[in-house]
Amino acid sequence: TMRIVVSALLLAGAVAWAPASSFMPSLRSTRVATSGRPSSSSLALDMKVAVFGASGLTGAEVAYQALQRGEEVVALARTPSKVTKPQGSCGESATTDPLSDVKLKVLAGSVTNQADVDAVFAEGGITSVVVALGGKTKDVGETMLTDGTSNIIKAMKANGVKRIAVVTSIGAGDSESQAPFFFKVLMWTAMKKIFTDKNNQEALFFTGPGKDLEFCIVRPGGLNVEAPTGVINVIEGQAGSIPRADVADFCLGAALDADFPYIGKTPCISSVGGTGWTKDRSGTARGEMAN
Repeated sequence: TMRIVVSALLLAGAVAWAPASSFMPSLRSTRVATSGRPSSSSLALDMKVAVFGASGLTGAEVAYQALQRGEEVVALARTPSKVTKPQGSCGESATTDPLSDVKLKVLAGSVTNQADVDAVFAEGGITSVVVALGGKTKDVGETMLTDGTSNIIKAMKANGVKRIAVVTSIGAGDSESQAPFFFKVLMWTAMKKIFTDKNNQEALFFTGPGKDLEFCIVRPGGLNVEAPTGVINVIEGQAGSIPRADVADFCLGAALDADFPYIGKTPCISSVGGTGWTKDRSGTARGEMAN
């Protein structure tokens, strides 16, 4: 039956992409210098980052790391109490601790509600935006990414904010060939609706209202919640895995550094360049809403 065929394809793909010391796919990559460094030049002396998706696994990393850099953060979350310390940067035992800081303000609301998004920018002084939305389609809806990002673009334009980093996924847009085969099968089947939403979300910046913004569409490989490696490869071939903490670091570079080299581009990133593919399949990673 169809289920057996899909399972067989997934197994074959997983075996083909299992790490092996004798296997190194052909790829071209550029290693990006990562965190722990102040940027050589920033958009403003006093930075204030709006984070959408801060209750999710990647968004929490973005908010935490921005605060660690000394920046102000305004976050929008449907349930503010779910904005907690990230596992990758802080350890698993810290994930039940609320993320708190004098420079952090978390607002309750939904990214699909324009008034809630506008409230983030009404805090004043927003200099850049990071969008790290996620969640199961059955929980958040089939168009949440596109609708929410459209609301964010409207608010940015109304407030004169230009810089935005948006996390989508390997396989989105023209990067389908960079995903391993077993992941493509998921894209064509179980994840078809979410990838339709991701593609429409990206299109907002290519041909839609966000085309005149300073955007960076970030397409990570297989996500996990491991500690940051400090290694971020921009991959032109097949990508491997990457901790969410490293994704967050790259996004903050895109959001904060005036001379970031991937503005107006769609970099695919991984810490393990093509040697393996592991995606966090924990219940939290699969089920948490981040809008």
